Amino acid sequence: MTDPESPAATRPEGSLRRAAPALLGYAAVRALGLAALGAWSAVNGGSARRLLSERWDSLWYTRVAELGYGYEVRLPNGDVHTNLAFFPLLPWLERTVHAVTSLSYPDAGLLVTAVASLAAAWGIFAVADHVHGRRTGVCAVLMWALLPVGVVQSIAYSESLFTALAAWSLYAALTGRWPTAGLLAAFAGLTRPVGVAVAASLWAAAITSFVGEHRHDGSAPRTDGARPWRRALAMIVAPLGAAGYVLWVGHRTGGGPLGYLDVQAGWRNGFDGGHAFGRFVAEKFTSLPSAPAGVALTAGVALVLWLYVACVRQGQPPALLVYTGTVVVLALCASGYFGSKPRLLLPAFPLLFPLALALARLRTSRSALVVGGAAVASATYGAFWLNGSGPP
Repeated sequence: MTDPESPAATRPEGSLRRAAPALLGYAAVRALGLAALGAWSAVNGGSARRLLSERWDSLWYTRVAELGYGYEVRLPNGDVHTNLAFFPLLPWLERTVHAVTSLSYPDAGLLVTAVASLAAAWGIFAVADHVHGRRTGVCAVLMWALLPVGVVQSIAYSESLFTALAAWSLYAALTGRWPTAGLLAAFAGLTRPVGVAVAASLWAAAITSFVGEHRHDGSAPRTDGARPWRRALAMIVAPLGAAGYVLWVGHRTGGGPLGYLDVQAGWRNGFDGGHAFGRFVAEKFTSLPSAPAGVALTAGVALVLWLYVACVRQGQPPALLVYTGTVVVLALCASGYFGSKPRLLLPAFPLLFPLALALARLRTSRSALVVGGAAVASATYGAFWLNGSGPP
């Protein structure tokens, strides 16, 4: 589906001017969230800056940026938390910004995240605009900003950076810019383990493009303008980031090609097909006080699955479906800390396209009311969340 007023052949997809309404709306929502966080933190005698840059995983990233790899914490139960679990692109960028600007490492992380979040919003708009049209693109960006855990987009974590690289890699693949797509996929693989989803989506796009060329009524092949070697090069380059870091960790630890899995096991992270998460949800129903949490978790998983089915029914390109499906599977089927699953789903932005389409169909006054109410709710929840348990 596309907007009837902006046919695909004539729209300047990806241009900053075309994306400006989406970026301005995104910045407004995030500014409201940060203002709410600052006010809530001040009332509690805390620091919003510290919550955003000097707690939880952000501390691990800044330690890598400042001291390099090799730092670890041994817990009383025998677990070993090593910073080798954290992929290197974000701390590399933090180190670079620190060297160029003399900002502290935490502040450098905040700057990188701020720029990356805007780049992610722009990339989400470009993909949604390409698939569904400009109005839906704007709504998709707003929906991403309005997520209850949207405040994570402003924390010195790697979610925003990864989403930016993933979105632009997907857009490049969908528009036939194969070398660019492969390079961005490789950088995504240096950002988070879920970078494999971007590589898989590029392979899906390349295979779909190849099949489309050679299925054209059995005669002369139809081409998207790309030379075959460009697609092949992109497919080779795409997984190199993730594979390179994983192999380096295995070499450093002496664990061989699968040494990174041992590092993750020290954090009690792994992939068990969702068994541990399913047991965690089921245990919520064993007592009345925790039953509402079990209902909420079940409803949340059902919503994610329903949105994915909606994406399939709306005919999203195979590259988006492969990317989103991989992100969802890796997030829901991981055996690590279950409270992190909502933020692990942040990069699965194509899940929001069905909701964005519905929002785009509303009258402007109604959509503004929906967005305004959701923005207040998201800002309030984000401030409450970070001043409470917060994201691990």
